[in-house]
Amino acid sequence: MTTTINLLPWRAEKRQEQQKQFLFMLVSTMILAAAIVGLIHIQMGGKIDYQLSRNKFVSAEIKKLDAEIAEIRDLRKVRRNLLERMEIIQDLQTSRPSIVHLFTEIVGTVPNGVYLEKLTQTGGNLVMNGLAESNARVSTYMRNLSNSEWLKDPNLTVIEIEDKKVTRISTFTLTVKQTSPNATEEDDKEDGGLQ
Repeated sequence: MTTTINLLPWRAEKRQEQQKQFLFMLVSTMILAAAIVGLIHIQMGGKIDYQLSRNKFVSAEIKKLDAEIAEIRDLRKVRRNLLERMEIIQDLQTSRPSIVHLFTEIVGTVPNGVYLEKLTQTGGNLVMNGLAESNARVSTYMRNLSNSEWLKDPNLTVIEIEDKKVTRISTFTLTVKQTSPNATEEDDKEDGGLQ
């Protein structure tokens, strides 16, 4: 006699049990994966927030330093302007007596028969326009300028006789460099010897 055992319900139950276990494992794996992804997301979000707060702090400090740098630049400009003003004032203080000496020398070197009409100063150079009764008087004037302690290197650029028949008055233009008795050759090259 053969016994027949029906294994179908048992197999079906086992299959259902395996499907339940599979679904349970699948759901628990998905929950675990979601939890891990959530934890990583939260951790990365925290790190990003921390880094953003550090970036904000660094940006704020950079702005403070930029403001201080701008203030330092402004102070340096003010300092430079003050130093330039002080230098100009010192130059004026030291050259104050030289203008008096210049006019004294101009008056002292002009011989009789020479008349200055115009005097122009550019830096350490003087341009003199005038009239002379003769060319010899212009030569005398140039020798006087050469012998002066405050003027040097006279250079005659123009000499013309306006009326050759009647008065023979010459118009002349000459340039001369202004210097001082204490000037060295380097000073003469730099600023015309003014101290």
